[in-house]
This record gives sequence, structure tokens and C-alpha cells, in this order.
Amino acid sequence: MAESAADYLRDLGKVRDWGIKGFHRSPDGVGATDLAVQAGRGALDKAGLTGADVDLVVLALTDVPEYLYWDASAATQAGLGASHAEAFLVNQACSGGVAAFDVVAGKFATHQEYRVALLIGVNRTCEQYWNRMDSGTSVMSDGAAAAVLVRGHAECTWLGTSVLSDGRFANAIRLAGGGTAAPFTGGSGAPEQVGNPIALMDEFYGHNLGELVRFLRFTQDRNHEVLQQTCKRAGVPVESVRHILHINGQLKVLQDYADSFGIPLENTNAAIAVEHGHFGSADQIMAFGLMHAEGRFSRGEPVALTSTGNGMHWACTLLRI
Repeated sequence: MAESAADYLRDLGKVRDWGIKGFHRSPDGVGATDLAVQAGRGALDKAGLTGADVDLVVLALTDVPEYLYWDASAATQAGLGASHAEAFLVNQACSGGVAAFDVVAGKFATHQEYRVALLIGVNRTCEQYWNRMDSGTSVMSDGAAAAVLVRGHAECTWLGTSVLSDGRFANAIRLAGGGTAAPFTGGSGAPEQVGNPIALMDEFYGHNLGELVRFLRFTQDRNHEVLQQTCKRAGVPVESVRHILHINGQLKVLQDYADSFGIPLENTNAAIAVEHGHFGSADQIMAFGLMHAEGRFSRGEPVALTSTGNGMHWACTLLRI
């Protein structure tokens, strides 16, 4: 890890302090949709299904896809051979994978003929625009995770999803060039990268430390609020939620997160986060699958998937085992 970190950071102590032991970088030429198709096929194979059985493909994408003016969800649908399925793209930064459960629920509600949905979260870091160890608050990994969602299935039942959005922070973290406001030109210089989020938020608040601290408290409160809202909608007592799977972040941040909810660290995705890094919108789906396979959850208990994403968005999905 230390060897690789030198390619991205001057201050190597930063990664050591984060507690992240490893990350995944895809080989050159492997794009987001390649990862998404691979994860989708794996999930379908495990469920004994094929692309022909799928009615809806929802792709939650964190970074930019292989091409601009191009629909990555449609490309994924084609790669899976799900030619009769509707393809839907969700692009709400790291909140996309959690928020996308609500898309599936809504489609099931309005399309009674839909029986099988495939939800895929994917991240393929574009290193021209994003320093995977400095442009975020964790070490970014490349990978995808998928879940087969079946109408009326008796296990791992969806109970509800909530998303809180606050557009006041939309301009805090962004790539300045490349959009219609400032298109890329044909110059030979390297494109600008997204800056460090703490530095960008500090700049957003005019280097006012008090305002920055208030923002950090505010976002913690929003994490609690979105869980409470989801539990209320589902008729589930908040105190009955003993497993909360959040972003694959720094060990200290996840410890503080667990403490704020009054649950032990081992009831979060911390062990997965420190071994594998942050997969953007795929974190919670991946962590849930691994922990469920290990028998970490009890039959009938509610498990919360939570996330925070640039925009800003705070999301929560509640599942019953």
C-alpha cells in the first residue's frame, strides 16, 4: 500500500492514519461497464437467472463512464444480454447505490409486469480527473457489486428508502472544466483534477473554520435524520437497527459513525473498508453481500445501508433479513 501511495500522495502518513490497508485498481482498458457486466453476470448466475429473465437494469455510477454523450446503463444492459429489460442510470455520486433501491421500488409499483430487477453499483476511477487518494476522503477502488431484486421474494425484504438532498453544496466539489460552462479544449496540457474535498469545503466557506465545523456536525445530523425518516416510513424502531453499513471510509470516521449510533464497530462495514477501499456507489451492496454470506445478520433483523454523496445527498435503505 505504501509503495502505491507514493504515486498519489506526498504525505504518505495520511493513508496510514486512515487505516486503509489495500485498494483495487483495474487494468488499463477495463471500463466501468466491463466491471458492471461482470458483477451483474455473477449475481444472475448465483440466482440461477440469465439476462433474458431481467425486466429492469439499474446502474448506479460514481465516476464518469468510458465515453461522454453515452448511456452506460444501456451499454451494461446490452453486455448482460438483457435485451428486453428497461435500463436506468443513477448518478448521485456515492449515494447512488443506496438511493437506487427506491428506483426499483418505484418501477415495481408502476410496472406490475416487472418481476426481476438487477441493481448494480460501480466505480471506475478516472485518474485523469480524480486522484484516488487525495480527491476524496478515502482511497478509491475500482469495482462493482450487484443485487438481484425479485418481486415478492421472502428474504432480504426491502422496507424503505429515503434521500435527503441539499443543493446549497452543489458547487463545493466539482471538476471546473469539461462541462458546457467551460468545455475542454484541444490544448496539450493535462486536464485539471478534482481537488481535496476538505480543502474545497474550506474554500467554499471562505476559510472560516467555525462554518466548516458546523457543516461537519450538520452532515452527521443528516445521517441520523435520514435513518430516522426511513425507519418511520417502514414502521421500524430506530433502536432495533443494530447493523449500519456506510461508505467504505477511514477507520476513525467509521468508528465515530458507529459511536454516534451507539453500535459496535464490528456491526459496520469497517473490516471490509480497511481491506479493500472505497468503491463509490458499490460499497453498501458489496458489504451487505459479504457480511450476509458470512452469517453476520440474524433472521428478521433490519439492516440499514447509508451513504453520503456530493451534491449533497444523504441516503438510507432499510432491508429485513
